[in-house]
Amino acid sequence: MTLAQLEPQQLATVEKVVANSTQKDLARRLEAMGIAPNKTVKVLRKAWFGGPLHIRVGSTTEVAIRKQEAEMVLVKMVVVNS
Repeated sequence: MTLAQLEPQQLATVEKVVANSTQKDLARRLEAMGIAPNKTVKVLRKAWFGGPLHIRVGSTTEVAIRKQEAEMVLVKMVVVNS
């Protein structure tokens, strides 16, 4: 599952960022924003018509990323027991 497939308010853990040879710089940029393996991410909002995603990385960092970037991030859903 990718970060782009998460619905708002869903929590997940980053497994890895998949990048081809032309996307290595973009993958490093995502890592600099905190989107790295074993980090938790939560989609806060999704813009209409495939626009950017507003996400929380960890417990405090909030960033907006394009849908194309979110599709590079493989995640695993976190099950929250209430």
